[in-house]
Amino acid sequence: MSESSPTLIKVKNTIQWLDSRIIGQQTLVERLVLALLCGGHLLVEGAPGLAKTRAIKELANVVEGDFHRIQFTPDLLPSDVTGTEIYRPEDGSFIFQKGPVFHNLLLADEINRAPAKVQSALLEAMGEKQVSIGRETFPLPELFLVMATQNPIEQEGTYPLPEAQLDRFLMHLRVDFPNKEAEHKILQLVRGETLELGNQEPVQMIAAADIFAARKEIISLHMADSVEEYLVQLIMATRNPQAYGEEIARWIDYGASPRGTIAMDLCSRAVAWLDGRTFVTPEDVQAVVHDTLRHRLILSFEADAQGITADKILDDIVEIVPVP
Repeated sequence: MSESSPTLIKVKNTIQWLDSRIIGQQTLVERLVLALLCGGHLLVEGAPGLAKTRAIKELANVVEGDFHRIQFTPDLLPSDVTGTEIYRPEDGSFIFQKGPVFHNLLLADEINRAPAKVQSALLEAMGEKQVSIGRETFPLPELFLVMATQNPIEQEGTYPLPEAQLDRFLMHLRVDFPNKEAEHKILQLVRGETLELGNQEPVQMIAAADIFAARKEIISLHMADSVEEYLVQLIMATRNPQAYGEEIARWIDYGASPRGTIAMDLCSRAVAWLDGRTFVTPEDVQAVVHDTLRHRLILSFEADAQGITADKILDDIVEIVPVP
């Protein structure tokens, strides 16, 4: 694989086109594409109106697959996500009517507004790529991506995601407001769309076969033993923080799971692949450490009381663990 890889060129063109449609949220675009390339799911946290929904809808326009959006509400039922059995009076049988989870790209909007029963309906789908109804199990599409959003501002009437479900997400991304220059470009883009001047044709569509080919190229990238050891040491620092100083140990109750190790490995490889390289560097690992681990750390009561965030702890860990 090299800079001239046909699949890489397609993906880079897609990212460039998405950046022209989603102004001021370059990190969101990159992480969404990373999740797609790694076969994982993305949890996005940010205030309303920051193009979270628009991002996955625009991605759906360039990926050969179907898209569905679920607005999570307190009265949502698990069957509204997975599907339900329908009775057929003509022959007295039941048939399974597939729910929105059986699409390739799924937006779970404001996932923390639905009760635990509905949130858990996504667990098997995200982890096993299948849905079990009664005695039957139905496989999900091979190309399957869940992007879930949650609003950090209003917490009234919400149900925080349990650790087991948070761990199912490849990355947890926090998005912020765009800067002044981006705000001007957003206005110009919306005006152009209103006047039917901004309806740009999407770049060449990416087929599922292209994504699967990219995944093979990504997993075949070379990672030196020293870089792999560095990655594992970052994980170990979250599990045995006392070995890296008493201050960090005070902030962490539980460290990252093996899913965190796998997520860092996949995402750092994808970063290197997008950069056109055939090998992974420590900088690639550092580029994804926050997004892959911030939702996997369980902080102590003392950390919460003093306003110490997972990002602050990960900053300290990255500074302390020696780089090869």
